[in-house]
Amino acid sequence: MAATRRTDLVIGLIACGALFAAWELVAWLGLTSPRFLPAPSQILVALWRMITEQSLLWHAGVSTLRVWTAFLIAAAMAVPIGIMMGSNRIVGAALEPLIDFIRYLPVPALVPLSIIWFGVGEETKIFLLWLGTFFQLVLLVADDVHRVPQEYHEIAATLGAPGWRRLLDVALPAMLPTLVDNMRITLGWCWTYLIIAEIVAADSGLGFVIWQARRYFKTPEVMAGVIAIGVIGLLTDQLVRVLHRRWFSYLRP
Repeated sequence: MAATRRTDLVIGLIACGALFAAWELVAWLGLTSPRFLPAPSQILVALWRMITEQSLLWHAGVSTLRVWTAFLIAAAMAVPIGIMMGSNRIVGAALEPLIDFIRYLPVPALVPLSIIWFGVGEETKIFLLWLGTFFQLVLLVADDVHRVPQEYHEIAATLGAPGWRRLLDVALPAMLPTLVDNMRITLGWCWTYLIIAEIVAADSGLGFVIWQARRYFKTPEVMAGVIAIGVIGLLTDQLVRVLHRRWFSYLRP
């Protein structure tokens, strides 16, 4: 298993290296304009300059704090509500149509309402990030509850466990591996709404940095900011994957 993961890692690194080498070659041959598609080397230089001269790491910390705050609020709400929806037919029938409707609303279209409701402070940024996460996660949690094999509940009922014990001692442990994986996925979605959240009267964060660079057509800095978001998201995702493998090692042969 470890050898397989190492092989996958090597293949992934080779593929990424080949892509960036081809990109660098295309830029070096002048087939693209640096104004629209700068070379990877130019982006790396811009990234280093932003780290050393423009407090990029501080902006990254601000964005990370916003994303995690919104995500933890969304998870704290979505997990119990999703469990209730999945375990109680009446609650599910009452909430699912409304949640389905809201989750299809485009978050950018709700920016004006967010400003009206919360102003232009941190609350609006957290709300927009929460909005892009909560309604997706709550339905995934409800689906996780539905996927718990019915025989688990039947065995627990045969042993005399009441409904709430079957939920806490049977359903929750059975759904926990999938729940953690779905939370990892929705955390990634939360990062995708960062730019939208941080263009609302922001003076900090990676979204603000990218938006400021866009105003002055500093394409290498725009792409460096985008890469910074991608790197943070990738590292977070891989960390959660490692923890998932460690916590639920019993799922693998």
